[in-house]
Amino acid sequence: MKASKQNGRVYTTTFLSWQESLPPLLDKAGLVNYIPAGKTILIKPNLVETLRPPITTPVKLVRCIVTYLQERLKNPIVIGEGCGALDYDTHRCFTELGYTAMARETGVELIDLNEVPYQQYSLPQCKRWPEFYLPDIAADSFLLSVPVLKAHTLAGVTLTMKNMMGLAPPAHYHQGGGWKKAAFHKRVHEAVADLNRYRSPDFTLLDATVGMAKAHLWGPICDPPVNKLVAGFDPVAIDSYGAALLGKDWRKIGHLTDTDGELGQAEPITAIKA
Repeated sequence: MKASKQNGRVYTTTFLSWQESLPPLLDKAGLVNYIPAGKTILIKPNLVETLRPPITTPVKLVRCIVTYLQERLKNPIVIGEGCGALDYDTHRCFTELGYTAMARETGVELIDLNEVPYQQYSLPQCKRWPEFYLPDIAADSFLLSVPVLKAHTLAGVTLTMKNMMGLAPPAHYHQGGGWKKAAFHKRVHEAVADLNRYRSPDFTLLDATVGMAKAHLWGPICDPPVNKLVAGFDPVAIDSYGAALLGKDWRKIGHLTDTDGELGQAEPITAIKA
């Protein structure tokens, strides 16, 4: 099945626990019906650094997703991320945040997306990235994004569309800055929009259980915690809905206004409760 009729639609639930809340939400979204038989599922959390949740995606959430998929499908499952830290690789994030142990226990593979083969692509409509390099596995897999709800000082929000920055190989996107993907800081909204024109997620599970209220690596959490899980096939709708959860207007977030009506639908949003 194709998710072409899912524009503007998100699925939501109040968070009770991963085991109680996640399966009914994914059932309601009909996730397994949209994953082609035999296709590798690439789960992409946000592990930008070794910082603990809610800055990064909780390992217990990703374990619950893996279990859900393994109980229903026979597809290969891998977990991939390309961290941004200059002084260590992604496998340190995997180890310190519990992903290495989880992967061993569930039998899934961990991949450092900063270190895998990639190909060059080109899209004439892209002004910030007229050419872009993407990992082969990202192009060939069903891409399941698992971001966390966070504000961002440059981009306004960092949700599922900005989570795709983990795909960018540092060999081309470091460019001398203070972290491995520093090239994205220049014209950040155009950069995120163009990246998603090359590869946007096929499905998103947004962890909005807590929320980072002011910035993505520091500062206060949302008070009270947002206490939601949000899912859907439309990345623009997910990010528009997530922006509203943080009290932000999607019309003031450039990578959403740039892609509304092209990669998805920011408004109106149909929120379906699980």
